[in-house]
Amino acid sequence: MDLEITEGEMLVLLGPSGSGKSTLLNLLGGLDRPTSGSLTFGDMDLSKADDRTLTKFRRDRLGFVFQSYNLASSLTALENVLLATDIATNPMPAREALKLVGMEDRVHHFPSQLSGGEQQRVAIARAIAKRPDVLLCDEPTGALDVETGILVLSAIQEIHQTFKTTIVLITHNAVIGGIADRVCTMSNGRIVGSVTNNERLSPSELNW
Repeated sequence: MDLEITEGEMLVLLGPSGSGKSTLLNLLGGLDRPTSGSLTFGDMDLSKADDRTLTKFRRDRLGFVFQSYNLASSLTALENVLLATDIATNPMPAREALKLVGMEDRVHHFPSQLSGGEQQRVAIARAIAKRPDVLLCDEPTGALDVETGILVLSAIQEIHQTFKTTIVLITHNAVIGGIADRVCTMSNGRIVGSVTNNERLSPSELNW
């Protein structure tokens, strides 16, 4: 695979289950290491970095949004975001991050008191509160209904437009590609197609 992601780009990786999307995302995020080839972020070769360097890279440069939310059930929405801001070097205020995703009125609620879409928006707030250079999203709407998915994608799009954050979003839903600058299609661990969108759509304009 030969893939270059431009700073400030919103890239959607599209493909069915088993096509290699999650593996690629884990490689980009320094969670896995490639068995061959090179993987660079700027002038940093992640394929040769030690564990300490990769940990610092993930802490300072990346935000992760997972399909399963990965919120701490015993903590409120605000406290879940504070988990990230407490270890970041230049975080935004946790309440500000929650406000960006429309969750300012639910800061003291626990995950069990939130809907799936609300939990995902808290997860997005936690990821972007560190002011990451790159936001990696693993099927962020996969477990959501259409209406809730629109809210979640709108929050991601707002982050991209406000902070010019580089975003890589993987999905099996081709419709979501309409919000991206570029859509790369994956099959069997390879990029088999790449399309640039001349006119991006808002999530509410997608033909669900």
